[in-house]
Amino acid sequence: MAAPRRDTRGIVDAAELFARVRFRRREPAPPLRPYLEHYWLIDWDLDQPYASHVVPHPSVNIVFQRYTSAAGDVSGAPFAEIAGIGLGLFTQKLEGRGRVRGIQFRPGGFRPFFPDRPVTEWTGRRVRLAGTDPTPVLSPDDSPDGEDAGVAALDAFLLGLGPHPDPQADRAMALADRIRTDRTIRRVTDLARAEGVSVRLLQRLFAGYVGVGPKWVILRYRIHEALERAEASADVDWATLAAELGYADQAHLVRDFKATVGVPPTAYAPTRPTRR
Repeated sequence: MAAPRRDTRGIVDAAELFARVRFRRREPAPPLRPYLEHYWLIDWDLDQPYASHVVPHPSVNIVFQRYTSAAGDVSGAPFAEIAGIGLGLFTQKLEGRGRVRGIQFRPGGFRPFFPDRPVTEWTGRRVRLAGTDPTPVLSPDDSPDGEDAGVAALDAFLLGLGPHPDPQADRAMALADRIRTDRTIRRVTDLARAEGVSVRLLQRLFAGYVGVGPKWVILRYRIHEALERAEASADVDWATLAAELGYADQAHLVRDFKATVGVPPTAYAPTRPTRR
């Protein structure tokens, strides 16, 4: 597995977010790397509330969280939860002080740790992890050694769960990765033809191991790329990009972008509006 990604795909107005929070990505222990994208760590101390927005990846996350109000009061006990794949734009209001430590699984990589149910059962849901003590993950101080200790606690937590080897999970991860990296895969039939399998088999595999269908994954990665282009430049040729991403025309890209992000790309790109 390569080092953690450095792109900002999925983050709406990434520059604004990074100006307000400390955001880092860390590698998991070697035995966990085939199943995980990375760990993601966020800390903040804000004078004014801020709403962050993310177009979710086709990935399940486990998230450890602690919040303190602007007045310095702890806002409930720290907790951990499983966050299934979000189907729409995810908005999180940040205020006061907070610390979040997240585990982002590769698409298909979650089920080896929770093998008893299809991943679709987690989709669109956030479920508290009863009996899980978040303290070792969240308590270390802000020094480099403290951060390392928190990452080691994440490793220990996951290694205590498994993973349970599963060839079907391996196949689902490989197929999802092909969708992400192979620009010729524009439709589910393209993937089925390239893999020599039926569309129905792909749909069953993705339902059980990814949590959403292959068509949804293709569309989501398209929007991620369009959003990243919009973040990088106000001079995107949207008609050309629509063709590159496999859309029939620019109107279809604009429709999907607006439905997911909330504004059309031509409005988002030049202004990068701050959402509150």
